[in-house]
Amino acid sequence: MHRARLDERSQHKNKAKAMKVLAARLYEAQQLEQQRQLSKQRKGQIGTGDRSERIRTYNFKEGRITDHRVGLTEHGMEEMLAGVKLPAFIEALRRQEQVELLASLHEADG
Repeated sequence: MHRARLDERSQHKNKAKAMKVLAARLYEAQQLEQQRQLSKQRKGQIGTGDRSERIRTYNFKEGRITDHRVGLTEHGMEEMLAGVKLPAFIEALRRQEQVELLASLHEADG
């Protein structure tokens, strides 16, 4: 980046002013980049609301619960609603999260 600034007669004063302007522009560019990254992160966390993004299906007629994120299907609607079957779904989600985390760490290393 090159910037000339000739406001003063003194070369040192001109250089000091130019450095201040440059520092301000670099700071602004850094702030914009951080805002862009944060915005990108937030957009990645928000779904589109399509049916394809469903999380869990409760089929009361068949007494079946399917978690589409981990591909887990359990039978026993009453137990699920009572909270008895919920730990199985939570554990499956935790395992999937660990697998994804390890995969992302592996990609970052290699």
